[in-house]
Order: sequence, then structure tokens, then C-alpha cells
Amino acid sequence: MNRPPALPFALPLPDIAAWRAGNTGVEGVWHWDSGQPGRQVAISALIHGNEVCGAWALKGLLEAGVRPQRGALTLMFCNLAAFDRFDAAQHDAARFVEQDLNRQWTPERIAAADTLERRRAAALAPFVARADWLLDLHSMHEPSAPLLLTGVQPRNLDLARRLRAPEHIVIDAGHQDGVRMRDYGRFGLPDDEAGDTRSLLIECGFHGDPASRTVAQDLCLRFLQQSGCIDAATLDAQLPGWRQPDAPRQWALTVDGAAVARSERFAFTAPFTGLEVFPTAGTVIGHHDGPGQGEPVVTPYDDCVLVMPSVRQARAGVTVVRFARRALMSS
Repeated sequence: MNRPPALPFALPLPDIAAWRAGNTGVEGVWHWDSGQPGRQVAISALIHGNEVCGAWALKGLLEAGVRPQRGALTLMFCNLAAFDRFDAAQHDAARFVEQDLNRQWTPERIAAADTLERRRAAALAPFVARADWLLDLHSMHEPSAPLLLTGVQPRNLDLARRLRAPEHIVIDAGHQDGVRMRDYGRFGLPDDEAGDTRSLLIECGFHGDPASRTVAQDLCLRFLQQSGCIDAATLDAQLPGWRQPDAPRQWALTVDGAAVARSERFAFTAPFTGLEVFPTAGTVIGHHDGPGQGEPVVTPYDDCVLVMPSVRQARAGVTVVRFARRALMSS
């Protein structure tokens, strides 16, 4: 089997015991209404139990006593059952319990209620449905620069530009295995039908990299400020050290293809970490049956960018890398 060993996990596990109960009657969900007009803002973490940078960010918001000045704010620790399984030596095993929680966001799958994750989605769905703006905090299997995923709606790309971080913005159409929370309900509608909704998914870096916590904190602060929920001065006073420098530039990476493994033997030709740019179409980047074996996988066009390459979950039908075209975004 062509699976790399688990990478060292240097980010400590956050102790969220004091925050598990929530204040809504749903475990792990906190909600406050300012009583003033404004957006319904939601920030979610632990859709996957091994993506702990988001849990650190929510814990920090709760400990700082952050509250909405306008509109309402919801904070959600999502897959607590998977988080409870976490083992730093085998952190991939804590991604989910029965099914990937971030592939269940259709009414039919939620209503089925036949797995732990679908039942959890049903409990979370009312909070997601009433949100106007949603930020979903994630991290990655492999070391990589942060990526902000917008979906294909221009309104989300515009928000990514206004956030001014991170450097790389991924325009992607969703996942073949099911609908992500980011695209649930109104969030998945085109701009002319969706009203004042925005939804972003941030991949903050490798799961176990302490820098992923810094990215999650910075994006939470920027998102809350842009939403109008909390003023910049208040955020900086309550969350010292969270705001990081703006990205020097932002690249839009439009995903328009992928390589799908045929078995667990898939292998890349080099230890790619993502964002590599290949100037010539037809460059061999991997093989389906092991190093140098079987049919090669090649870049489909000139100046092709690799997005989130990983063989950690490789098996038949699993996407091991996405292909994207790159363009510099205007400020």
C-alpha cells in the first residue's frame, strides 16, 4: 500500500471541555443575538475531528468573550464524536466516525438519519440554514500553504478579495461525493437567488502545524470584521495578536480537472505539497500503479497548478490532486 506514515503533530490538542455544552440545547453550539439589525454570522470548526486549528480559534473567541455588536453570531464545534477519537499518532483516523460530515448536506441525506454524522448534520442544520454568512474552518492532510475555497459564486470570490488573505483563493465547484456544508441551502444558490449570503471554507495548512491555528484566528477576525458583526477596533482589543499582515497578492485558482486514483497504489513522481506550477502540458506527475508503474498521470494544459495533492486517502475513486488555472486577482 502506497500510504505515507502519519506526519508529526506539533499542534497541541485544545481542551474544549468548558465549551462543549453550548448555550442552545445542541452540544457544541453557541449563539448570541445582539438585538441590533445585522447579519446572522456563523463560524464552524471540527467538521472533521482531526482539524483542530478551528477548534483552537473557536475556543479563543469564547475565552475572549467575543459577542456580536450587530446581528447575531453562532459558533459550532461540529463533529465532537470524531474529535473524541483523536490520537496524534494516528490522526487520520479521527477524520470522522461513520461518514464524512462534510458530504452530507442535502435534505435527503440529513433526513435519512442513518449514521452518526447524518444525525449530527440534522442537529446543526437549523443553525446553518438561518446564517447569512458562514466561515468553515478546516486543515489539510499534507503540509501546504493556506487555501480559501469560495465555490463558483462571484459573491464569495468578491468577499475573498475584500478579506485580503490568504494568498491563494480556490474557485471550485464542490465535491463529487456529496454536498459540503458551505453549499447547503441558500449558500449553494446563484448570486441572483441567494440574497445577502456568503460562505467560505478555509484550509489553514497541515492539521498538525501550529501555523494553522494562526491562519484560523486571522481569518475569523477578518471575517467577523467584514460581516459588520463586530468593529475592527473591538476585535483587535479582544483578540490581540490574531490579525496578521495582508497577503502580498492574491491568486485565483480555478479548478477545472482532477486526477482520480484507480487503487491505493497511486504514486506521485515527487513529494508535491500543492501550488506547483507546470509550464508544459503533458508533464508526468504520477503513476496509477506505483512509482514509475502503470499509466502515467499528466498535466492537462500549460501553466497547470496542483491543488491539494495527497495519497494519504488513496484508493479507487478518490481524488488525489486537482488541476487549476492561475490568475492574479486585482486588489
